[in-house]
Amino acid sequence: GMGFGFIFMLLFWGLIIWLIVTLINASQSNKNGSDSLTILKKRYASGEITKKQFDEIKKEILE
Repeated sequence: GMGFGFIFMLLFWGLIIWLIVTLINASQSNKNGSDSLTILKKRYASGEITKKQFDEIKKEILE
């Protein structure tokens, strides 16, 4: 029902915020973004994010 969708959205946005913080920290230590891509690939491989999320975030990193 409604509760499950709400919980899913909280988890989704929590992951997005966590990823943004992680990417900011990675970009401060390595300006070329390769660390960010490595983290992204690990998260995709472990099933933390979907293919669609992977593609969207990768596009953001490479801009």
